[in-house]
Formats: sequence, structure tokens, C-alpha cells
Amino acid sequence: MLPTALNDFSFILPADRIAHSPMRPRDAARMLVVDDGLADRAVRDLPAMLMPGDILIANDTKVIPAQLAARRGGARIGITLDQPRPDGTWHALARNARRLRAGDVLAFDGADDFSAVVTERDADGGVALAFNREGEAFSQALAQSGALALPPYIERPHGPVLEDAEDYQTVFAEHAGAVAAPTAGLHFTPALLAALEARGIRRTTITLHVGAGTFLPVRDDIETHHIHSERGEITPAAAGAINAARAAGGRVIAVGTTSLRLLESSVSRDGRVKEFNGETSIFIKPGHVFRAVDRLMTNFHLPRSTLFMLVCAFAGTARMRAAYEHAIAHGYRFYSYGDSSLLSPC
Repeated sequence: MLPTALNDFSFILPADRIAHSPMRPRDAARMLVVDDGLADRAVRDLPAMLMPGDILIANDTKVIPAQLAARRGGARIGITLDQPRPDGTWHALARNARRLRAGDVLAFDGADDFSAVVTERDADGGVALAFNREGEAFSQALAQSGALALPPYIERPHGPVLEDAEDYQTVFAEHAGAVAAPTAGLHFTPALLAALEARGIRRTTITLHVGAGTFLPVRDDIETHHIHSERGEITPAAAGAINAARAAGGRVIAVGTTSLRLLESSVSRDGRVKEFNGETSIFIKPGHVFRAVDRLMTNFHLPRSTLFMLVCAFAGTARMRAAYEHAIAHGYRFYSYGDSSLLSPC
């Protein structure tokens, strides 16, 4: 019988297991291999755990400084950018959003004359913003005005520190647009990539711009929970490389739940990955039939989160509960800056 209650995905995590900074070097992080049993390894051991001809799929989204301080007249309003929209506006989360109305103008601290017009407001406290800059000019203004929107479980009483600008960005980062990092990718280093190449592991990237709601726990009923859409792209070249590797007998290794979610959003019933350019709000939970991915590398996730439900769907709820109990008992570091795992499907 499939787990359907929130308590099936709940566990108690001691506060001292939450990582507030990454391992240095990044590939020195631990990796729990979850297969027929459990094995304690390190991320730098990854090449030895894969086979020549396997293909590694990483998310090449780039995290933007999405946290903004805004003024509307004398009112101070906190803005967290969430997702770019096809019409050029941004969906954003706003503190004190009840005070905002369509047509309001927000002025942002930092860059000169950087502002946005509220074009609409939704019932969940979100707003759509049309900024007065676009392209490179928008990126420059954001760099001057914004700060990283680090997850709340990373302790930064006075905001992100200088090291976070590099630590919270993966080696794959290329296409700007994510609010949160695809954290499994944070473990990779040039040395690890070279070792994977020497082993004969193929590699390609896809893009999913991770939104602000990705790591939120499910608070109500699982069946009625809604995941906010996120924009993604799988190029024809990436889809072709994945399909060619699998046709040649290689396994598809997803680096992170974001990569897996996008692959599962684009795969056909016969297991072929198709090119993709659009939005996905796929919610993967036990009962999902996986067609695109053979292994999953991922960090340790929050209790009751859609991401913990995803790993339970992939590797089995009982097996993942046992894996998390092992990780907690053996001092693994959890969440964005924490350790990793390599999962085989159930």
C-alpha cells in the first residue's frame, strides 16, 4: 500500500545536523549510497560508482540575487523574485503584499532609478512585477540591489556573507534565473569532472530555474498540494545525447531532484527524452512510474517536503526512511550545504 499521509514522510532532525556552510573542497562531502544496502562513501568516489558510457545530467541554472528591499511611498516591502514569466514580467513573493495593488510602483534600494510596476496580485501573497530594465541592464541592477535568497535553515543573522556568492552557485551554472540553487550540483569541482571524464562518463546539462517554493514542506493534504510551476529547457542536443547514451546501454544519472523532475516532465512512455521548453509543475510522489532516470544523486531533504516524497517515490519509502535514520545516526550533514546520496530505484 502506498504511503499517503503526511506522517509517512515525517522525521525528526536534530538541529546540529543542518549544514550552514559547505565542505571544502566541495567533493570532500560524504555520500550515502542507497542500493540493496547502505554504504558510506564520499562524493569524490562518484566516478568509481558509475560505469563508462553512463551519462550524468546536471542542472545549469544560475542563481540570481533574488531578495530585494522595496519602497512604495513610505512603506517598506520585502520582495523575493520567484519565476520569470513568458511576457517578461516576474512573479514574486512579497511581504506586506496586502498593501499592494495593481499599478503600484516599487522603488528598489541599491541601483539608481531601479523600479517595477505591480501588474497583478494573487491570493497567495504573490505579485507580478514589470521592471523598468531588461536584459543585461536588469542583471546589473539586480546585482547592485539584490541579495541571495538563502533558505531560512542556513543561519545568516545579518544576511548572506561574501563566501555565499560562490558557495551557493554550482560549477555548471550558466543560465541565470534560479532563486534557489540546485543543491546536488554544489558538490562538483573541476577535479571531479575531470575524473568522471577520464572514467568515460558522459555529461550534459539541462535547465530548470528553481523557484522560491521548491523546498517548502507540505502543510495540508498531499493529494491537494500544488507545486508552483518552474521554467525549464531541454535542448535537442541534450535530449539526443541522453537518448544515445541509453540506446548504447548507458545509465542516466540525474544530478539533483530538479534535473529528475525536468526529465520526467519530458519523457515519452517508451523512455525517450524529448526536447522541452516551457513550464513544469510536476509533483512526484510514491506511485510515480519513472521512465527517464536510472540513478539519482541528491542531498538530504526536509521532512514533509515534496522533495523527500520524490526520493521515497524513486527509492522506496521504507528504504529512504532507513537511509535517513542511518544518516542522522552517523552524523551526515543535511540540506543545501549538506552531504549527498546516490540512490538506486526501488
